[in-house]
Amino acid sequence: MSRYEPVKRSLPILLLLAVALTLSTASAQTKPPANFTKRVQKEVTHQILMLPYYGVFDAIGFKVDGYNVILFGHVATPSLKSDAEHAIKKIEGVEKVDNRIEVLPPSPMDDGLRRQLYRAIYGYDPLQHYGVGSNRPIHIIVDHGHVTLEGVVDSATDRNLAYIRANGVPGVFSVTNNLQLPAKKKR
Repeated sequence: MSRYEPVKRSLPILLLLAVALTLSTASAQTKPPANFTKRVQKEVTHQILMLPYYGVFDAIGFKVDGYNVILFGHVATPSLKSDAEHAIKKIEGVEKVDNRIEVLPPSPMDDGLRRQLYRAIYGYDPLQHYGVGSNRPIHIIVDHGHVTLEGVVDSATDRNLAYIRANGVPGVFSVTNNLQLPAKKKR
């Protein structure tokens, strides 16, 4: 048998490729094991929090759908959107990342409001304990003067205080309060 008989061997190779493609498509449609989803959720959360430029003016959420991860939310810098996608793609077992994160438009007015809102919320004595550490739990999203508060706070009182403080900043058109309470404290 000669080494130069590619035509005679091409049919079995094509059949093997077709079978492999069918198997890979079938495996993509199967559900991942239960521990896979929990592991990926934990790793995605860690990767987002470890992004070097992720801060109080950004809010990134995600959903694990089988072997895929859907990213959503708002970021103040364009590079953060791509950084988040690249970090999540490196997680073992994640096949696809659907990046639906919106980049907020650059605006000197919004930048000024962000600084004022930060001081109004984190500089207020009853809320100062949220300002400790690198991952602050109250995220302040500003888009054309409209503010959305995202994150988790300890009590309904803190949730309301953050809303009142944000609403009192001059130049803010509206405030949407999406602050949540920990699962055990919800009522």
